[in-house]
Amino acid sequence: MPAKLYNLLVVDDQAGVRRLICEALLDEGYLVDQAASGKEALEKIKRKEFDLILLDIKMPNMNGLETLDEIKKIDKSATVVMMTAYGELEIMEAAGRKGAGGHICKPFDLDDLRRLVRDHLPQDDLDKALLK
Repeated sequence: MPAKLYNLLVVDDQAGVRRLICEALLDEGYLVDQAASGKEALEKIKRKEFDLILLDIKMPNMNGLETLDEIKKIDKSATVVMMTAYGELEIMEAAGRKGAGGHICKPFDLDDLRRLVRDHLPQDDLDKALLK
């Protein structure tokens, strides 16, 4: 259970994938919101601050890279981790140049996802002291 209540946003056009990720993260004690599209994600990001955004790359209408560009216009410091089933190196490199903090390839092990989330969340002072 995290020491702080972290707000996470899961963005994926596939309802089953969103549900699986959200359940795994809710079980860890995170506050989790979800969006089915880039447009919906942007609306939520304008209204609420998230500690971490998990963003699918392949989505209709507005793909993950386009959504990432718009997220960074709203909040340059947003922590975004890209999700993809395609593992294309060029796309991952482009996402990194645009400000993504990392990526995970689908299908993924839920323990790997939990670790990735923990590694990308901001650490409070107490957590930093314990890690030293």
